[in-house]
Amino acid sequence: MTKVFCISNHKGGVGKTTSTINVGAGLNKLGKKVLLIDLDPQANLSQSLGIIEAPKNIYGAIRSEYPLQPINVLEGLDIVPSTLDLSGAEIELISEAGREYILSELIEPIKANYDYILIDCPPSIGLLTVNALTVADAVLIPLQAEFLAVQGLTKLTEVIEKVKLRLNKKLIIGGVFITQYDNRKILNRNVVESVEAYFRTAVFKSKIRENVALAEAPTQGLDIFRYSPNSNGAEDYFNLCKEILL
Repeated sequence: MTKVFCISNHKGGVGKTTSTINVGAGLNKLGKKVLLIDLDPQANLSQSLGIIEAPKNIYGAIRSEYPLQPINVLEGLDIVPSTLDLSGAEIELISEAGREYILSELIEPIKANYDYILIDCPPSIGLLTVNALTVADAVLIPLQAEFLAVQGLTKLTEVIEKVKLRLNKKLIIGGVFITQYDNRKILNRNVVESVEAYFRTAVFKSKIRENVALAEAPTQGLDIFRYSPNSNGAEDYFNLCKEILL
């Protein structure tokens, strides 16, 4: 049965796109068929896998110009790319009936082709993110190990609860994971303790350490497993993926 995860945090710079790519690639490495959906108008997910201005993208699909058109990245790993034009979608769709279910309707015809569908949400809580939350089984929340990154969690959890109440009864917080982590920093350790106290068992044990290879991989259009398979980044994301499968 297909599981749909949205990777969401309205604070930028927490490793959301990096995590979408590498969790997807890690699940694929573990034998799963994975679809990535780039729902961010910045299109960083698409660009990080070497896809620039695909003629058929998520924006055209949302406008009902064509169905979703996944592009194959490697065997068992596909992506529906984004475009800057998507930035106008929220205004264009505001008067559409059932606008919160548009992405759900688009995914349905191809959903059974995949074991996992991962949606990279924009760094905001608008109509696009609500669409992702409405179709998702669970939300995965990447969180930078810094004080300011924790401050917006209450707002995000409130939105998740509202979507669960009104639009998607099955929605849960699938887990929180720490990114850009350095065990030598007292602040990082303190943030982890605060997050664990707030989310309790929803916090993954695996932490994504600071690793330059994670920043370098997108410049080559690659995930961390193909770019630097022996790096800390590859080890950490692989461990996270194994936790997700538990």
